[in-house]
Amino acid sequence: MKIAMIVNPLIPVPPEQYGGIERIVYMLVQELSKKGHEITLYANKNSKPGCKLIGYRESENYGLMDMIKINLLTSAIAFGNYDIVHTFGRMSNIGLLMLGKLPKIVSYQLPPTVSQVKKAVKISGKNSLQFTACSNYIARQINTISKVTTIYNGIDINDYLFNNDISADAPLVFLGRIQREKGTAIAIQTAIKTNQKLIIAGNIPAENIHQQYFNEEVKPLIDQDQIRYIGPVNNIQKNELLRNAIALLMPVTWDEPFGIVMAEAFACGTPVIGFNRGAVPEVVTNGTTGFICNTVDEMAAAVRNIDIIDRNNCRKVAEEKFNSVLLAAQYEQLYMNALNKY
Repeated sequence: MKIAMIVNPLIPVPPEQYGGIERIVYMLVQELSKKGHEITLYANKNSKPGCKLIGYRESENYGLMDMIKINLLTSAIAFGNYDIVHTFGRMSNIGLLMLGKLPKIVSYQLPPTVSQVKKAVKISGKNSLQFTACSNYIARQINTISKVTTIYNGIDINDYLFNNDISADAPLVFLGRIQREKGTAIAIQTAIKTNQKLIIAGNIPAENIHQQYFNEEVKPLIDQDQIRYIGPVNNIQKNELLRNAIALLMPVTWDEPFGIVMAEAFACGTPVIGFNRGAVPEVVTNGTTGFICNTVDEMAAAVRNIDIIDRNNCRKVAEEKFNSVLLAAQYEQLYMNALNKY
């Protein structure tokens, strides 16, 4: 198949550090290329996806002119003998393609804007538009409007080293953006309640609200002994961090669409302790690959009981449910189903 794939151009594909969607797109490109498919990726001009790249950009404050310019660029897909177009980016950036019969897949890694989905379904060519969601939590938001297929995110299992031999003083880990929605301060509270060491890794977003959260609620509790902050980490550092942790904490205070870091932790054999929000209970099996909690006290109790989790089960789930080969096979089948309608 000849496939046009699109992702928002803010971060290169693959990303050096943070960039969950870009990481998924990169893996999908790699796996589909192995299967012999021809892919053209529309992405950040500094991307190195291992396929044909068409670099583009958008303004920091995305507006009408951005939408017009990008649509003029992507509309050429209609004349490029492509079999299918698949976007992980803004649906508005393929607005002109919506009018035609070319099969289109729109993948949601974040909560969808329902009004946009309704408009797209209304204007798109008959049977030409399908949606995917990275979790059932996301899929349920639009499944009464259009057909939507849940395809869980995955990881390249070979990038992560399993570790079943954890030291007695192994730390807890928090890995993600340092902001209120991710629950960094709650992770610290959990570590203090259980007298466990905690390593915090991730970037602090530049917006004032996130800087203020870090300075007022996180930084004062960092002593670089029990509670350490090591900043953003690359893939190698992340692997070492996760595989040597007793558990990954996910005390999210928003409805997490998926949370790729949980699959990464499983691949290392590391259980996940997370709040019951969004897709967390879809990813974590309570009592088998970690614990689902509702309060800080419950999270602290889960930390104290973490030894009952078999780290082999975590790795097995990563291999069988959250791997890049399965992810690519599911998207490939979706493409073929879409093509069979014509």
